[in-house]
Amino acid sequence: MNIVIIGTGNTATVLSKKLKNAGHGIVQIFGRDATAASRLAYDLDTESTNYWSVIRKDADVYLIAVSDDAISEVARHLHVPGKVVAHTAASVSKDILKKTSHHYGVFYPLQSLKKDREVSTDVPIFVDASDLITKKKLESLAHSIAGDQVAEANDDMRLKLHIAAVLVNNFTNHLLAMTEEYCRKEKIDFKQLLPLINETVESVKTNSPRQSQTGPAVRHDLETIKKHLNILQPHPQLKKLYEFMTGSIQSGN
Repeated sequence: MNIVIIGTGNTATVLSKKLKNAGHGIVQIFGRDATAASRLAYDLDTESTNYWSVIRKDADVYLIAVSDDAISEVARHLHVPGKVVAHTAASVSKDILKKTSHHYGVFYPLQSLKKDREVSTDVPIFVDASDLITKKKLESLAHSIAGDQVAEANDDMRLKLHIAAVLVNNFTNHLLAMTEEYCRKEKIDFKQLLPLINETVESVKTNSPRQSQTGPAVRHDLETIKKHLNILQPHPQLKKLYEFMTGSIQSGN
């Protein structure tokens, strides 16, 4: 398929490169930042523009990979009747695109994407569409870069998926960041925890996280918990989090 990519950020960069590697033609990059658009277009050996008036009209798919709050602006300017238009956001309804084309939908990658880092794991794609023609085209596009990791998810389901993604990715990473800072202050080498972190991630691939829970909270080891809280006195945010998580584990939530 011939594709116009609208956006130059992390999602636009990673998806455009994956799509090109899968044999699709990236015929144009649009970006408000002309320099960023030109840089990405150069990497993909294609053309770029930052003017809506010269957006190509002959592509098969127009993939909008911009921030959530910028999608409505794109939708005001993009009009390609008969073409497939899709955005990549989890928390935005597909109907925001209904005036761009008769064929519109969502092409949502459930993965943390960074333009300067190779994605080492699968990138599941969730699609939604206004009609069967759009659904089939987006599914075909998704299968070309995600294999069998493709599923359908409407607006409500994508929003729920996004919440789950924030919990397991953003919140987990923030916990790691807080722990790293604690280790720095207490003169502990954070890297010594990496084998444990890796084992935790590996475990959930085959076991329920609830069944894998260990530690003083699940054992109701009050003496150890008391010692931990005492050590955490100089770290009030971490102490508060420790108390909350301990209570949550002990209550079975």
